[in-house]
Amino acid sequence: MTDCDFGKTDRKGVVPLSFPQNFLDELTACSDIVDVVGNYVQLTRRGTNLFGLCPFHSEKTGSFSVSPDKQIYYCFGCKKGGGVINFIMEEENLSFPDAVRFLAKRANMEVPEEEGDREAGRRRQRLLDLNRDAARFYHQMLQQPEGRAVQDYLDRRQIKKATAVNFGLGASLDRWDALITAMTHKGYTKAELLSAGLAVQNKNGGIYDKFRNRLMFPVIDVRGDVVAFGGRVLDKSEPKYMNSSETPVYSKRRELYALNLAKKSKRPNIILCEGNIDVVTLHQAGFDNAVASMGTALTQEQTRLLSRYTKELVLCYDNDNAGKIATERALQILNNSEFAVRVLQLPNRRMDDGTMAKQDADDFIKNFGSGAFERLLSGSENGIEFRLAQTAGKYDLTDDQQRLGYAEEVSALLAGLESPVERDIYTVRAAEAAKLTPEAMRLEVQRAFKRRLSKEKRARERRELNPTVELQPKVRAMHYTNVRSAMAEEGVLRLLLLDDSLFPAEPPLREDEFSSPLLGKVFSLLWQQKEQGSAPRLTSLAGELSGEEMSHMTNLCQKPESVANGRQALTDYITVIRGEAEKRAGAGLVDPLLAVTEKFKDQKKSNGGKQHG
Repeated sequence: MTDCDFGKTDRKGVVPLSFPQNFLDELTACSDIVDVVGNYVQLTRRGTNLFGLCPFHSEKTGSFSVSPDKQIYYCFGCKKGGGVINFIMEEENLSFPDAVRFLAKRANMEVPEEEGDREAGRRRQRLLDLNRDAARFYHQMLQQPEGRAVQDYLDRRQIKKATAVNFGLGASLDRWDALITAMTHKGYTKAELLSAGLAVQNKNGGIYDKFRNRLMFPVIDVRGDVVAFGGRVLDKSEPKYMNSSETPVYSKRRELYALNLAKKSKRPNIILCEGNIDVVTLHQAGFDNAVASMGTALTQEQTRLLSRYTKELVLCYDNDNAGKIATERALQILNNSEFAVRVLQLPNRRMDDGTMAKQDADDFIKNFGSGAFERLLSGSENGIEFRLAQTAGKYDLTDDQQRLGYAEEVSALLAGLESPVERDIYTVRAAEAAKLTPEAMRLEVQRAFKRRLSKEKRARERRELNPTVELQPKVRAMHYTNVRSAMAEEGVLRLLLLDDSLFPAEPPLREDEFSSPLLGKVFSLLWQQKEQGSAPRLTSLAGELSGEEMSHMTNLCQKPESVANGRQALTDYITVIRGEAEKRAGAGLVDPLLAVTEKFKDQKKSNGGKQHG
């Protein structure tokens, strides 16, 4: 087998969940964040920091910042941030211990293992081993007489044996316990089969194979591990496709079928399809850049993964209504991204009786050949052209009233284009389609563009008029109950990170004096570093904080703080924190800023009631 030798990885041993602090300090010192991030993002120096396009959300203007001095990253667009370990956790979809091991391998460092912390890593590796052995079993069954029905199906679909080997295709037998029996003989437990999503438990507590009498597609991630499976029926029954459920080693939002193969393609783009069979057929026909999502619409996580391998995407979904909806959703996600996006629309096929039939990529290749598909691929439309055509298709452009409706809808679409040149080019095309003058259509687009700017301005003003909104953490679960105290608490943490010599020998505050549990927890953790003789560093808390918590703390560090009058600032912050803590313990008064906001809301409701009474 080629790429599908089912997860021959170099993962020897397991990874502990906790590590000595001196090891983590050495690891982060050897893993300069500019070098690590530079392998994923093209960075350009701007002042003391470096900037690039954020790998975590779609954007055309770089708002992703890397600070060599602080060894942190932060995106001013999506608000994600942290240190080098957080970056690898997010970008490679790894747990904290796996990210540590990833960086340790990069730095040629040996990972210290602690017996009591090995279990989680061992369980994860067992699931990957189980998936690999299950994939091998399914593949072997395809060669056996018991798998003849699946092989006959592949023959009908004109899928060659070499292609089946390349993708590691297999056969699940028409039996309730074929896989369970084979895997338990290899030493895997029923609990592991359930955890991997390969078995299902019935009401009586017994288990049976999830996949039965299906063509099996192992899903192999870009690191070469088998993480999941897709299974297709051999007839017209439903569900046509059955995919693995979410497991500790598989998230459907983060994986794309056949990307392990497509990432090696010499073609300049990647083709996104709907079905696994479409992908297999396209690869067999020479289009080895095709991938498919596993039972889900295109996600932001998948676009981040794709951005490592290409800057151009071709959407080639089925030409039925579901395919058109999927295309529109994908275009919305990719709007204003760094990707060049094109849409390949498959034509309907005329049947012998004169009717027109829908077709997918697999149908088209079989009916018209790879050369015809290549011509379609070369002439595929860009995203805005597709959306213009879809909008025009909703209206009878020979009817004056419908032309007005078309002009209104298409103007709103064109107003969303950031480039004025692009807006003008497609405004002229839209005018031609509706037989309107370019000047009239330009006026409509300008009005729609002004409405959009006005709407954005009103939303911005609402945020600015409500101070608690701008000052609050992005995640609701971390919202401050006392904004005045929390602002002072943030100031204390910034000073501690900037210059811990400003602080006395003993901690000037208790954790329970903080109004924000998160800020209090971080203060205690940083103080522990100080007591152990290390300079307090936010990046050392990657294993203690969630990704959302680390992003919030990194955002907090972006706010200005001067150490020039640091001692006085610290005294003022502590005074505010203790004063607010005393109020909470005593009269239980609420945060003044929140009180003013609530009063404003009550007045607004009251006035609204009078107007509608």
